[in-house]
Amino acid sequence: MKNTILASLLIFSVLACKKEVKKTEVKPIDASNTTQEIVENTEALTIILSPKSKSSVTGKVEFVESNGSIQMTAVLKGLSEGSHAIHIHEKSDCSSDDGKSSGGHWNPTGQPHGKWGAESGYHKGDIGNFSVKNEGEETVVEFNTDQWCIGCGDESKDILGKGIIVHQGVDDFTSQPSGAAGSRVSCGGIIE
Repeated sequence: MKNTILASLLIFSVLACKKEVKKTEVKPIDASNTTQEIVENTEALTIILSPKSKSSVTGKVEFVESNGSIQMTAVLKGLSEGSHAIHIHEKSDCSSDDGKSSGGHWNPTGQPHGKWGAESGYHKGDIGNFSVKNEGEETVVEFNTDQWCIGCGDESKDILGKGIIVHQGVDDFTSQPSGAAGSRVSCGGIIE
């Protein structure tokens, strides 16, 4: 009888201690029901251009940095009909009447002056030429590059602290060090 009681107690304790285990089904994630947020890092500056060299050339230049590239859009007014050059210069100083206080072309890599992308070399400020169809009309100039940045601190790419210059003439892409583009008719400092 003692054995029967012990056997009964043993069975009872095993049953009392038995835990119920639930099976959990793992389901794969349905990718069609998920959304991914893309965060775009964008920096923008708008620069006002002032007339220089007794001209009446005004405008504004917007620099928008997004995804490692800068889009420059210049809206200019007051230029004569024909071709003109636009460059980034060394300094944001536009205090002189002739715009020469902005220094020479921005050239952080020490290259010869030339057309943007030329194998023989070019300045990081050598944007190039654009055309004005009718004297005085509003003209839009667009330029895009991944070789500039806004406030990144990389001396070979950072356009902050530089100046944007519009020239009366055309850049010949060969004359050193500036392309013989003529007088500086408008200037704006690239500052925050």
